[in-house]
Amino acid sequence: MFDFRLRVFHAVARRLNFTKAAEELFITQPAVTKHIQEIEHHFNVALFERNGTRIKLTAAGDLLLQYTEQLFEVYRNLSFEMNTFSQRHNGLLRIGASTTVAQYVLPPLLAAFHRKFKDIRVTLSINNTAQTEQALLDKQIDLGIIEGHSKNKLFKYTEFVKDELVLVSGVNHALARRGVIKPEELLQIPLLLREPGSGTLEVLAHALKPAGIRISQLRKEMQLGSTESIKSYLIHSESMAFLSIHAIQKELQYKDFSVLAIKGLRIVRSFNFIQPHGQAEGLAELFMKFCRSYNYKL
Repeated sequence: MFDFRLRVFHAVARRLNFTKAAEELFITQPAVTKHIQEIEHHFNVALFERNGTRIKLTAAGDLLLQYTEQLFEVYRNLSFEMNTFSQRHNGLLRIGASTTVAQYVLPPLLAAFHRKFKDIRVTLSINNTAQTEQALLDKQIDLGIIEGHSKNKLFKYTEFVKDELVLVSGVNHALARRGVIKPEELLQIPLLLREPGSGTLEVLAHALKPAGIRISQLRKEMQLGSTESIKSYLIHSESMAFLSIHAIQKELQYKDFSVLAIKGLRIVRSFNFIQPHGQAEGLAELFMKFCRSYNYKL
């Protein structure tokens, strides 16, 4: 419905690569170049700075990207809301989600979804990332929501919402007052870690590699199978843990926990929807569209 040229600009601006944008949109690279030139001519500004084969956004390009993101969100919301007038939805939607997203992100969204679609029954099973992927393969669920870094070629991945893993301690921990530590200091801190198969553990392992740290080098005090058990343990110990910022909002509000920054290290990840390739549109797609139109705030 919206101007295709903005889709082209958006693809180039995200990837900063004309060839990859053309592949994403299934058009030729000269067609991408032509669309970008037409936008630049229309506004009489340059959107990209070109340096050989590399490009980056100009100030005007960065501004257009911000407005394009806003426009796309409006169009998504408009499309979703208009479609609900012409369709009656009912049936059973089986969702499987890894622990963090199921406990701390989904509940308010599921409540809002139920208010809008009362004839749709939803079940939510909670497992770690590996178990959720297996449940999808076994057709025990219709839609998965996971928190890992690696991707299985059997699935299609769609970003849901951003998250950040932060280093957390009890508020009275000896290091809490410092507020920041060096990466190598992690090797001396007793840590609580999630169980094997956990998306959180996988993301942590990947994030620590550039700092030259392996999971096996960490001083592991214990591995626990849920965020809630880790949070309860932390309050009664001198250990620390990497937890989702979504999971500790209440504890930060009541000053039970402190967050320590790690110099030069920020662990940002995405919660992703996963579906089998070629899955027909249905209640899972409806739920995903609802999530993308929902104004989720941390």
